[in-house]
Amino acid sequence: MKRRQMIYLSAMAILVAAGVFAWNTMARAGYESAEYKVVSSDGKFEVREYPDLMLVATKTKLDAQGRDGSFMKLFRYISGANQSEKKISMTTPVFMENSKADSAVQMGFVMPKKLAEDGVPAPTGEGVEVCKRIGGRFAVLRFSGTLNAKLAKESEAKLRAWMETKGLVADDAAQSSGVETAGYDPPFTPGPLRRNEVLIRLK
Repeated sequence: MKRRQMIYLSAMAILVAAGVFAWNTMARAGYESAEYKVVSSDGKFEVREYPDLMLVATKTKLDAQGRDGSFMKLFRYISGANQSEKKISMTTPVFMENSKADSAVQMGFVMPKKLAEDGVPAPTGEGVEVCKRIGGRFAVLRFSGTLNAKLAKESEAKLRAWMETKGLVADDAAQSSGVETAGYDPPFTPGPLRRNEVLIRLK
């Protein structure tokens, strides 16, 4: 009897996990995602070419994960807190760029491609700005888990080690962006099912 219960519970757990995974995949597919071209791939590592992207951004800390109000500032912007009072579709990913000057990061929502071409309305909320993410070639590592500073640093170290084996050199110019992380899932997504990435701009 106990063995039968264990089999039943195991089967239910697998079904629930599969259902959450399928729902999460469909939820991601429902959003416009930032375009990029894969130049080369090696398992979870990739070299990508990104075009210029327009972002609406605000300052936060990586470990805050938007709980400090930064996410809501950006959400209010796409909900109509802009000079056009325009509702703007949510996109993926949410980029977080590490500043070279301090411990703060810039959290940014990618603007839909058509809106970026037509002109992005100026924010009306405090601490929010429109900025351009300059395109270029990036080394990228995809990983799962609940994103925090520790996990981001560990993933960055793995990416840099891989880059060294491939002879890829980071663009460390003063005007270059710092290391970026990208998250593709809503906050309630279980850590093992999340799609996170760390990106390093290449020379």
